[in-house]
Amino acid sequence: MRTVFLESHNLKNRAGGLGTFNYELIKAMAQLQTNDLEIYLNLKNPEMLKSEFGDAFLYNKYSSLQRHAIFRIKKKYDVWHSLNQNTKVEPFFNPGKYILTVHDVNFMEEGRSEDRKKNERVFKEKLKRADVITYISNFAKQQTNQYFNVPAVKEVIIYNGNPISTLQDINNYTAEAPVDKPYLYSLGDFIERKNFMALVKMMEVNQEYNLIISGNNDKEYGHAIKQYIAEKKLENRVFLTGKVDDTGKQFYMKNCTAFVFPSIREGFGLPPIEAMKFGKPVFLSDKTSLPEIGGDAAFYWTNFDPEYMNDFLTTTLSQFKENPEAHLKKIYDRANYFSWDKAAKEYLALYTE
Repeated sequence: MRTVFLESHNLKNRAGGLGTFNYELIKAMAQLQTNDLEIYLNLKNPEMLKSEFGDAFLYNKYSSLQRHAIFRIKKKYDVWHSLNQNTKVEPFFNPGKYILTVHDVNFMEEGRSEDRKKNERVFKEKLKRADVITYISNFAKQQTNQYFNVPAVKEVIIYNGNPISTLQDINNYTAEAPVDKPYLYSLGDFIERKNFMALVKMMEVNQEYNLIISGNNDKEYGHAIKQYIAEKKLENRVFLTGKVDDTGKQFYMKNCTAFVFPSIREGFGLPPIEAMKFGKPVFLSDKTSLPEIGGDAAFYWTNFDPEYMNDFLTTTLSQFKENPEAHLKKIYDRANYFSWDKAAKEYLALYTE
């Protein structure tokens, strides 16, 4: 029986994109027939997943020491799948085959130069190991080939699925922000590439809606946005909820007027297709992977001038409200196009191959 090791320890951060990717992919695999494969998960708390997935997988306990060469995992596997291009956990011995999944190489375009050099070094080593490279979007592939000499190995696009696979009971959810007035919603970690400041500045000229943003906002960019909200006296119109669980996320998405996501760097961008699952009009930037993911079901800002953003939003929403049926089929079809079941089958086919 073929053995497969999934370097999956990022699963612990379910509030972020990598944690969501790991969990949803593993959950989908657990529901498929994998009788010809022994799949090992690498987890800080194996018992948590074992209670959910039982004997669908075998479980390896993650330790931070595994990131150091001398403490690398010594068991040899037929397939080693690195689910994240940045993880420092590697096999001690070369596996039969090494699969690398690339979400983005945004580290080449942002952050401190010393961090960029460190991430670049780690990534180059992964590229050297790789027998197959999978990308979560065509943009991620193009970006990787732009910055790196990618080896002549098989390169495959496998799109993420839509994380909204189970609808939560939101009837008793207590909102952290007022929802009595129509509101726009956004979601993500407060880092500069998410471009939340553009939304806050747009609210200076928009009087029709409130704005609610969920996500970890306790770092530098979050502090800057909080300060700007206070300076412009927008506290009664712009609300930051902090992190929310799945129930909170679905509550805000289901009840918002529109989902707004002006990110300037995304390898994929899960939140827009999550919002589409609720039939919401989605406004995105026209940067990086977002047009690829949103397709013709989303609406796109081409720049971030507050007046332009607001005019485009209000005009488009007025047209949407006049004839929602013209858009809703596209929105629902796009949301359902991205399937974790389909993604899991494609990865399992690679393992078998």
